[in-house]
Amino acid sequence: MGSLHCSGLQGPFGESDRSHHKTLLPGKTYDLSLGIVHPDDTDVFQALVNALVLEGESIELSHGKLRVERFESENTSHADILDEAAGVDDPTLEFDFRTATCIEETGSVTTMFPTRQAVFSSLLGKWNRTAPDDLEVDIDRETISSSVIEKPDASSYCTHSVLVNRVEGNDGNPRPIFRQGFTGRCEYAFKDASDSVENAVTALALFGEYSGVGSAVARGCGNVTVEVSDQ
Repeated sequence: MGSLHCSGLQGPFGESDRSHHKTLLPGKTYDLSLGIVHPDDTDVFQALVNALVLEGESIELSHGKLRVERFESENTSHADILDEAAGVDDPTLEFDFRTATCIEETGSVTTMFPTRQAVFSSLLGKWNRTAPDDLEVDIDRETISSSVIEKPDASSYCTHSVLVNRVEGNDGNPRPIFRQGFTGRCEYAFKDASDSVENAVTALALFGEYSGVGSAVARGCGNVTVEVSDQ
């Protein structure tokens, strides 16, 4: 589903004897964020809320249950995000890429670094696929390249290869599908950018918390938190 973003469970995990699996620890609290950025998928989000929150159902695990203890919901729109972005002056955008962010730019080639072109081109595509026609953002890679500077935190940067799916192989057995990506913190600032470019890029950054960045965002990849600092 193109517009669903799921962070996957965030918290402490134990080891597992199954490859590409982790073990939930009893008595620990885990966070999960879901984002729906297209109105056609609102029913999916509502069904999840009804089952897990309003009806109080638990998720049955192999050795226990996972129960929802707290739920918070926030609604916004593309127009609201644009208004928020227009309200800041010469902002700094602080991204925390919390789960493996897998940005495919050329075929199956994955970008393994939070370059401004890759990150904001990914967000631009997600925005324009879900925004009303009159709120689409018109900005190209060259403008992003010349107007935005990335300042990655090298101490937090890590690369990952994550399992995102299994498909049937030619021999009839499941074949794992992996995606490569990165996590870490990166700050983006503006240089000689027009107000319209600043507003557009800032809106894309804010949108990223709802849409995720890159591919496989419905399977836990590309979860980000964004802080906008107003100068």
